[in-house]
Amino acid sequence: MNPTTEIFGDCMVVHAPQDLGREQADRFENWLRTVERVQMVLDIDNVEQIDSAGLTALVNVQEQLRALGGDLKISVASAVNRKIMEITRLDQQLEVFDSVIDAVKSFR
Repeated sequence: MNPTTEIFGDCMVVHAPQDLGREQADRFENWLRTVERVQMVLDIDNVEQIDSAGLTALVNVQEQLRALGGDLKISVASAVNRKIMEITRLDQQLEVFDSVIDAVKSFR
């Protein structure tokens, strides 16, 4: 797995794949664990399918990054994906932003 990434100072922006179902979520989480940055923004705008395994992967990665002194923040402008974050109440555990820029700026 090789998602598109961008670097802004100490922050890495990762553009999530279209599918974060069980099989892909495990691979994606394992890939994220190999990244050497601890300040990460995950852009989930283009995610078309996300299930409980995908949502669990987000929480697991956040916990790992926080243990290393960093954090995971979510960027989502998609109304559907934002609603998923709200319904599952993950928007109360993960900081959710309307844009990648706002999420990156929040690390400063």
